[in-house]
Amino acid sequence: MRPLSKLVSAALVITCLVFASFVNSPSDAAQRRARPGRTDSEYDLVIRGGRVVDGTGRRAFKADVAVRGDRVVLVGNVPAGARAKRTVDATGLVVAPGFIDMLGQSEQYVLIDPRAMSKVMMGVTTEVTGEGGSIAPVNDRTLKEDEPFNRRYNLDVDWRTLHEYFRRLDLQGAGVNLATFVGATQVRAYVVGFDNRDPSPAELAQMKRLVAEAMEDGALGLSTSLQYVPARFAKTDEIVELAKVARGYGGIYATHQRSEANALDASLAEVFEIARRADIPAEIWHLKTAYRKNWGRMPQVLAKIRAARARGLDVTADVYPYTAASTSLSACLPPWAIEGGTEKMVARLRDPETRARIKADILKDSNEWENIYLGSGGASGVLIGSVVNRDLEGLQGKRVSEVAKEQGKDELDALFDIIVADRGQTGAIYFMMNEDDLRAALRASFVSICTDSGARATDGPLAGSKSHPRGWGSYPRILSRYVRDEHLLTLEQAVHKMTGQPAARVGLRDRGVLRAGAYADITVFDPARVRDLATFDRPNQYPEGINYVVVNGQLEVDGGTRTTANAGRPLRGPGYRRK
Repeated sequence: MRPLSKLVSAALVITCLVFASFVNSPSDAAQRRARPGRTDSEYDLVIRGGRVVDGTGRRAFKADVAVRGDRVVLVGNVPAGARAKRTVDATGLVVAPGFIDMLGQSEQYVLIDPRAMSKVMMGVTTEVTGEGGSIAPVNDRTLKEDEPFNRRYNLDVDWRTLHEYFRRLDLQGAGVNLATFVGATQVRAYVVGFDNRDPSPAELAQMKRLVAEAMEDGALGLSTSLQYVPARFAKTDEIVELAKVARGYGGIYATHQRSEANALDASLAEVFEIARRADIPAEIWHLKTAYRKNWGRMPQVLAKIRAARARGLDVTADVYPYTAASTSLSACLPPWAIEGGTEKMVARLRDPETRARIKADILKDSNEWENIYLGSGGASGVLIGSVVNRDLEGLQGKRVSEVAKEQGKDELDALFDIIVADRGQTGAIYFMMNEDDLRAALRASFVSICTDSGARATDGPLAGSKSHPRGWGSYPRILSRYVRDEHLLTLEQAVHKMTGQPAARVGLRDRGVLRAGAYADITVFDPARVRDLATFDRPNQYPEGINYVVVNGQLEVDGGTRTTANAGRPLRGPGYRRK
């Protein structure tokens, strides 16, 4: 989940004939098109003798894969005498489309470290991002909230619109292709700010214009993160109006829904209402039934989604394969304590009387807001992940209960003090889900896979923090634990959920499948060896068994080793208008 600071700084094929016409074009400089009709026998890359799982869900088959430029030109038998600049022997290996992260958080990270190491090393070639808060549009108000993060990583925000961000990303290059939604939270913060009030008619009109501009710049659709401030202050009517704009450009609606726990039924009803009233496909990001009191409810939730689909609503979902969530540490606070932005939040936590009121609210169960602290079992269920304030780095990897004991403080006081010292920038991990619920979601045909995490690395500017292991091992974990070991999914089902299904859902044309004419995003892995190594105690570990990763025809992982190539591109959505 996208923390508050990053808010301004976090499935099945539907209407395929419409999405097939979407424009996902790279810049003029990046357009290197293969010509499948060429008759000569020279290829840039040939992957020989592998077991192809093509991303469509059909059974695996043995075939060679030939690449010319940035496109696959042949899936079949490449003659033995064919010339190739590089040949890879894939005997005993699986050749699949590059994995697509249905929700990542790397939009800033790929500017700080373009390699996108933790994603590329687990086979991810494309990331979808923009969870409520998106990379653009930005203004002085939104930039001020993210100032500590940008200062820590020397990130120069030289864009204001999505078009300008994509232009920078295209010039710089990245290890993954990146596509993004425009956040309803982002445009609310841009226009209204962080106050708990409705937009005026003029403000709503401005928000709609910002959504339209982002769609024309290449956004995939509209997104929300309704659990968090200021998104939580948006009423359903406001979201519907913004979603209608995105739908007018062919976009979809993706949501971190308002509740994943105590108010889950009402939250699902809101998702369905938005999909119906805006006549828009809806994707529920990182579907879960959180907090112990809600464990075992996933079959009921899936039944509600199936019933909505049977009524004609186009609703799908995705999950990450872990039972702990991750978001900001400040997400433990009640919404009123965060309202108004960082300065007001910090001032409230520093005032003894207000701090006592915040503490009292957190210690009461509620259906009115997501009490993620109680839902995780208190301080022992909250693990400090990343910090921005370097003086706090020694707290990374510790439970809040451990920190409180070491410092001789009340557990909530220790938590509050970290939030103040890091100015709301701290990332945390919350242990609040159940494995049986996760398995039920994974089996559902309309559920695809995400990480909900940004790309990091074991070296470079993003090394050092202890992030959630989902950002390092989600896809190998699916292939090892849930395919090879537990047989919960077939290999073909799993690959489809990680490739063709998410590509079709967001309209990424010619990606997510292995066929002639598709972009050459390819992941080659050893089905017997592939496995995740990242743990909650030691998350910063790359997986095993990912042998080769190809992005737009270029090898980024070669024999398990990262190359210097950063061949990823901005991928633009259905409403894109070239400027």
